[in-house]
Order: sequence, then structure tokens, then C-alpha cells
Amino acid sequence: MGIRLKDQTAIITGGSRGQGAAEARRFAEEGAFVIIADLLDREGEDLATEIGSSAIYKHLDVTNQQAWAELIEDVLALRGSIDVLVNNAGILVFDRLTRTSQEEFERVMDVNCTGVFLGMQAVSDAMKNQNSGSIVNISSVAGLQGVGFQFSYSVSKWAVRGMTKSAAHELARHNIRVNSVHPGLIDTAMLDQFKDEGFNAAAVQVPMGRTASAEEVAELVLWLASNESSYCTGSEFVVDGGISAT
Repeated sequence: MGIRLKDQTAIITGGSRGQGAAEARRFAEEGAFVIIADLLDREGEDLATEIGSSAIYKHLDVTNQQAWAELIEDVLALRGSIDVLVNNAGILVFDRLTRTSQEEFERVMDVNCTGVFLGMQAVSDAMKNQNSGSIVNISSVAGLQGVGFQFSYSVSKWAVRGMTKSAAHELARHNIRVNSVHPGLIDTAMLDQFKDEGFNAAAVQVPMGRTASAEEVAELVLWLASNESSYCTGSEFVVDGGISAT
């Protein structure tokens, strides 16, 4: 077992599969106790069993403020502190400004944006009391660029980027760091439903010529969670194979 997160307690939302699961595994390997928080109960419980004594699964709807309060209460009763929050939960839809409904727009914003807000708010008191903490918000390259065929998703991920900077300003005096991660094309279940010839053509346009694995994103998130990034806050960290450079 590693030591980069030794004895730390980390909450990872959307942690049952994909990037969240990769992060949970790496965090546990580096000494953390991981709370896998998700709506996917079977996958989350299976992952917690796989990881072993260093992880538990908790059912969480990130859009529900009361559910967040109950989760924080449970974690503090179990562990006494919350050192890391990874706001990873999110949904992806392909839509356009002129071809999406208000209901669909609000659904995406509720999960991708409001869920991040509620998560940061929920852990802030505990992190202030211990005068330490790292919050990592998963945004996207769509939060750095305009993407015409991902309107609602792009808006939500730009919002995550802005919230990250504002929260970083507010929480820095409490030794709480807040950063955002901006993945590009990552080979996870979230993208499986969209894989077609168009997707494959997009992957070819990545300067590095490939998609990334969830594990590659997890390494960056691990670094931001650890004290190795102790002077980094309010910043964007990009893992996209060069997409945003073109």
C-alpha cells in the first residue's frame, strides 16, 4: 500500500464505475479510506467489496441536499474527518441550444452543476474545522471550449469551472484547496452509448491519436488530492491528449 493519502478519508461521487471507480481504486492503493457515493448500488457495492476494508459504498443522490447532510454525518461518525471530496458524478447528453427542452437542460444542470455546489457546501464545515482539505471538481474540455453539439453539458461544465475558482478564493484561508480537472475523450461507460463512426472520427482528431483510460485521469486526481499539489488551488488541470491545444 502506498502512502500518498495515508489515513485520509475521501468521498468520491459517481464512484461506482468509470473514472470514479478508477479513482477509488487508486486512492485506496495510496492509503485512503474511500466512500464510494453513487446511485448505482450493485456496481458500488461490488467495487467496495473488491477494494476491501479500505472502502464502503453509500447511496447518494448528489442533487439532494438532505442526502448530502446525512452522508456527511455518517462519514464523520465513522471516520472523524473528511480530507478529500471528488465531485465526479455527471451526465452527458448531446443537444443543441435550439433543440433541447427546458426540462432536459435543467436535468443536466441539476446533476453536473447543482450536485457539485451541494457537495462543496456539504464538506466545507468539516474541512474548515480541521483546517485542511482538497476538493477536486471534475469538469471537461467542454468547460474550456464552446461545443455546439453539447450545449447543456458545456454550460454545466463551464459552471463547474467558475464555481471552482470562486470556492477556491473563499476557502483558501482555511487551507482548503479547490481545483478542477478537464478530461477529454475518456474511454468509460458514459461514452459507450455514443460510440459510432462519428465518435471514432473524433478520437482520431485528438493530437495524441487516441482516447484515454479512466486510470490516466485518476492519476491526476490523485495528485490533486495529495499534498504533492499543496500550493495549487483555483486552477484547471487538463487531461485531453491535446484537444484544447488545437
